Amino acid sequence: MVSLPVSKDNATLGDFVGLLRLRKSLVFLVLALVVLTTLGVTALLPKQYLSIAKIGVQKPESEVKLFQAQNNAYYDPYFVQQQLEIIQAEKILYPVIAQLGLNEILGKQLNDGVPLPSAMTMKYLLDQMLRIESRRSTSIIEINVYARDARLAADIANAIARVYAEDRVTLATSDQREGLAQLRKELDKQELTVVTQRDRVEKLRKELNLAGVDLSQRYTDMDIETLRQMQNSLIALRVDAIGRKTRWERFKVIPIADRRNLVNAELIQDVNIQNLLQAYLIADQNVTKLKARLGSAHPDLIGAVDNVAKIQSQLDNQLRGYESSLEMAWKEADARVTELERQLAQAKVDQILSARERMRPFEEATTRLDDEQRLLTTLKLTLRQREIDFQVPKKTIEILNTAEPARYASKPNWALNVLFAFVFGGILGVGAAVLLEYLDSSFRNVADVERKLNLSVLGVIPFMAETGTLHDASSPEGEPYRVLQTNLNLALRAGQPTALVVLSSGPGEGKSTTLRQLALCMAAAGERVLLIDSDVRRPTQHRLADLPREPGLTDIVLNKATWTEAGPRDQSGLLDFIPAGAAANHVTLSLLYAPKLRELVAEFKQRYDKILFDSPPIIGVSDASVLASIADGVVLIIQHRRNPESMVQRARQIIEERKVPIIGVVLNQVPTGTGEDYGYYTSNYSYYKHEGSASGQADGNNKYPRATDRIELREKDGPDKKS
Repeated sequence: MVSLPVSKDNATLGDFVGLLRLRKSLVFLVLALVVLTTLGVTALLPKQYLSIAKIGVQKPESEVKLFQAQNNAYYDPYFVQQQLEIIQAEKILYPVIAQLGLNEILGKQLNDGVPLPSAMTMKYLLDQMLRIESRRSTSIIEINVYARDARLAADIANAIARVYAEDRVTLATSDQREGLAQLRKELDKQELTVVTQRDRVEKLRKELNLAGVDLSQRYTDMDIETLRQMQNSLIALRVDAIGRKTRWERFKVIPIADRRNLVNAELIQDVNIQNLLQAYLIADQNVTKLKARLGSAHPDLIGAVDNVAKIQSQLDNQLRGYESSLEMAWKEADARVTELERQLAQAKVDQILSARERMRPFEEATTRLDDEQRLLTTLKLTLRQREIDFQVPKKTIEILNTAEPARYASKPNWALNVLFAFVFGGILGVGAAVLLEYLDSSFRNVADVERKLNLSVLGVIPFMAETGTLHDASSPEGEPYRVLQTNLNLALRAGQPTALVVLSSGPGEGKSTTLRQLALCMAAAGERVLLIDSDVRRPTQHRLADLPREPGLTDIVLNKATWTEAGPRDQSGLLDFIPAGAAANHVTLSLLYAPKLRELVAEFKQRYDKILFDSPPIIGVSDASVLASIADGVVLIIQHRRNPESMVQRARQIIEERKVPIIGVVLNQVPTGTGEDYGYYTSNYSYYKHEGSASGQADGNNKYPRATDRIELREKDGPDKKS
């Protein structure tokens, strides 16, 4: 019989399916354990209710660049990411904690009624209850809140949306309020300056006796026109210096930690700082994702945290540099004002020294009065415009829906947990089966046995749920044993009595049951069979035959009984049987009894065709070696997937050292439908069924004579005549 070897390296999909069939009990056990554990853990988890509040956010119009689309659908992912961070900041959550009394509520749930500190409450809120998410490619933000109380979850979600909306409005109008206040101060100063300058002009009019001079008259003199231009430039520089000083003073009082929130606002237009802020937000988001998957000591998480700290330090340094640049810009503007004032003063001196020295002070005063009046008019118009802009409603945020208490708990999710349990349990079960298969060093198939042992497989015995169950020799269930009998007879010399020892490498491999079933098949086929239970330490055959244990083989070797007294006898009426004999701890089939056993075998061969010895395991027990030395051959029983290959190889080596031929191997307890080449044998046994009792079957009207009757016939016919 030739078969191609199958190894782990060239396994196919069919081998994998066969493995799952073979290990299906393990797969289902692991799956059941995982599912039951998941169900138990899910049942013990506290219920969590989810409430969702949705808000829409938009960048202020002042933050939108000139060439960007000026419509409500403008979407800036960096701006939305920044708002997600702001919603989870202390300035939003601390007011929510105070309004709802979360310190006391969570203290009752988590701290035996003792109120929690606000910092701990905020940490628990961020870690366990709050999930802020943004809809893909939109400016819609979802505030998801999980809590054991459905009403509390809805209240927290609505409070966060409300506080955030108020903060956005406050932030959007704070700059305008400060600007209006500063404009009013400048307007009051300018009105006082105009009154003072008007009084000075009237005073010069009286001193110079210029009552008839038209104050609105404009001279064409080039020097006067130059002075007028310098005066206008001075006014413009003063306005610019005031704006720069106000901007620097406002930025200087903002804390370092809050300046990052103003990068995308109107106050900071630096491109480098904006790009650095986006890098900081992306790095911080990466840290948040890694914290959900990795431990605090993981190198990736530590590196990500260090990267965030580095970017944050760079951003703070840039913001400090921005503050310094504002201060320098103001000082430069103030220096330009000072220098222009000096130049203007020098020009006035030069003008006074000219031919029109007498009229020049008056003209300068009137020019200064005109300039101050124009500046006053400009300030009034600017203040009015800012007041109108301030009264326009700010639509930078919109609350889209109000969170409602949930009717059903969202956590734990039974369906999702059970689904993951089945998926993970199935993967774990299949992985365990594959791992056991990989670590299993036993023989995997018939080809594996024949290739590694260099022995022929005489038969494959299918798996029996109840070991020790005997079948009728002519029944369909006995077909594997009839195949074994046929192959065994073909392997032996025809017409010669044979003494065979049936053994295994270890205990519990179904050797005794297989041997008795084989003996019944041989006897049913007309052979004269003697079955001897030579496993004197743990005999089994007398129980299978439902006969007493003694007298038997031990009594024969100790000369306490003859073999005719110990047997032959068997209730099946097909074969003769010698049990193990009396139990005695000091009696073993050692070399001391080998001559006696050889004499018995020689005598048995004169009366029987087959003498079958039920031997103990050959590894660890010396009896099997003695029995093998007196027999004509050995049949090795190997139970499917029971003992490792090394153990079977050792058994074969021991037998070969006794110079006894191994007739072949019998594979026992082979499960059907495994997908291996065992199935070629086991699946065909049930195909050929007997429709009725065939001729020669052993039934109530047995057609085969009892073995004892055949012995009596042989004794009558003479010792050389076979029945």
